[in-house]
Amino acid sequence: MRIRYSVTRFFGILVIPAIAAAFVAYFGYYTIFGTRGLLALSDVQAQLSVKQQEFASVHADRTRLEHRISLLQPGHVDPDLVEEIARGQLLGSAPGQVAVPRDKQ
Repeated sequence: MRIRYSVTRFFGILVIPAIAAAFVAYFGYYTIFGTRGLLALSDVQAQLSVKQQEFASVHADRTRLEHRISLLQPGHVDPDLVEEIARGQLLGSAPGQVAVPRDKQ
């Protein structure tokens, strides 16, 4: 009976708090240094800002293209855009190149 009491007391005083401390240390370490810990948070935020800039660029391109497509809808064709596309395809122009039409002589 005395042995059982000493074993129970030993576990109550030393082993259970040691196991609890080990759990706290384990989860505390991964809270700070883990792959999703506090130190990784700054890296993730930097990647997020880069992706948000890329998204804004792609969204602006998409909005520009949707506007150009809406200008080519049947019944609402923009003659300036049609002329721009025709000149680009017929003259074989490069991006940024300006085509100046000549007067008929």
